[in-house]
Amino acid sequence: MLKENEVLNDLLGYEHLKIIQRPDMFNFSLDSTLLANFVTINRNVKKIIDLGTGNGPIPLFLSLRTKAKIIGVEIQEISFDLAKRNIEINNLTSQIEIIHGDLKDINKRLGNHAFDIVTCNPPFFKVNKDSNVNKNDYLTIARHEILTTLDDVVKEASVLLKHGGYFTLVHRPDRLIDIFETMRKYKIEPKRLRLVYPKSNKECNTVLIEGRKGSQGGLRILPPLFVYKENKEYNDEIMQMFMMK
Repeated sequence: MLKENEVLNDLLGYEHLKIIQRPDMFNFSLDSTLLANFVTINRNVKKIIDLGTGNGPIPLFLSLRTKAKIIGVEIQEISFDLAKRNIEINNLTSQIEIIHGDLKDINKRLGNHAFDIVTCNPPFFKVNKDSNVNKNDYLTIARHEILTTLDDVVKEASVLLKHGGYFTLVHRPDRLIDIFETMRKYKIEPKRLRLVYPKSNKECNTVLIEGRKGSQGGLRILPPLFVYKENKEYNDEIMQMFMMK
């Protein structure tokens, strides 16, 4: 049953998947779709964890690609409740579990080196003493490094991953050097990078990065992804991700 301010939508073009959202809050974005499509999944993948899962879009998208066990971790009570109910309404409780808690040290509950894949769509923006933000606001927490930092995320991913496991995240290009340095700090080697552009004549505004724990060098830079055509319609690759083509 929907609560006040909630709406029930199809998950993009996937008519058999539904998602409960609150328009007054931070809903899932294109980033979640891009990340779920970018991550490397093969037949050996048995366990996946999504850190900072929000209302659960990444686990839902991943369930279309794999039968592996998926766990989503979310610290904010409202988002956790939404995510849990989103799994229930899609009858995916046997595959997906949502845990309410801080991603920092979640390994103490779930075990070290227990996962084949770690995904994360983290807060993008640094916070310093001069930042003018409301540190109790839902949107601010989702977008800014208030409750967790890039270092926290990568450190935890490294502990959770098996040797050879994959860590995949979506972020912003201005943090790219920070991301590479932090991944190497925690023994995750960047292996695949894809730059995402709103249009062909615009600057990159999103990066998709995948690293592998304990691997050696060998970064591959994939072809760029342009979200929109010149006529402002989604390009064909995005439409295929949305199951609308």
